Amino acid sequence: MPIALVNQILSLVTIAAQAGLVLGILYVWLGPKTNNLVISQIGRHGLAIGFVVGLSAMLLSLYYSEIVGFPPCILCWYQRIFMYPQVFLLGLALVKKERVIIDYALLLLLVGAAFALYHNYIYYGGASILPCDAYGLGESCTQVFVKEFGYVTIPLMSLTAFLALGGLLIWQKIYDR
Repeated sequence: MPIALVNQILSLVTIAAQAGLVLGILYVWLGPKTNNLVISQIGRHGLAIGFVVGLSAMLLSLYYSEIVGFPPCILCWYQRIFMYPQVFLLGLALVKKERVIIDYALLLLLVGAAFALYHNYIYYGGASILPCDAYGLGESCTQVFVKEFGYVTIPLMSLTAFLALGGLLIWQKIYDR
């Protein structure tokens, strides 16, 4: 499959996830009185959907770096440190039907999302404490590999994955109560 098509598909999925996040926040904030079938299904299967999101994020980051050849920067590596364990934690939670694992996954997501937010901050022009490639460990954190629809980039895809996974796990916790 051509990389341009993969980029467009992933960018559309990213936009859909962002729209889902906004709709989820609005739903919680406005607090509708009725129980929506879609919302209850997301709550019932939030852990499984979250597992798919984490697995997709892991596999697609490996696809970009190992198959396409986009070298990850140091901030990408830090984000991977906090995303990759999600697959194993959430997989274990699904197999053992242990919802307490969600708390551990959310803690990792919080730290990973902070790295992703900082990465987006410097990627879109914010001042960095050190140049990303100052460590001599990889590429610049501001190098553009993907830019679809005028704003969807790899750092934004990562941040969206962290936020979407976090939203799904929080929704699961709310549903379980």
